[in-house]
Amino acid sequence: MKKAKVALLSMLMLAGSSIYAQTNGINGTVTDNTGEPIIGASVKVKGASNMGTVTDIDGNF
Repeated sequence: MKKAKVALLSMLMLAGSSIYAQTNGINGTVTDNTGEPIIGASVKVKGASNMGTVTDIDGNF
């Protein structure tokens, strides 16, 4: 029962944090040589150590 409560609390915290996520107007798509999207690629802002994201299932960030 305790594990279920911890899991539920974790999911609620993650859902709540996504509501307050900031967007800075930078977006794009990461693809390989053949044009296929790269899922889960890390994308960071050069020179900003704390700004970045991960691409989604379509390679978008």
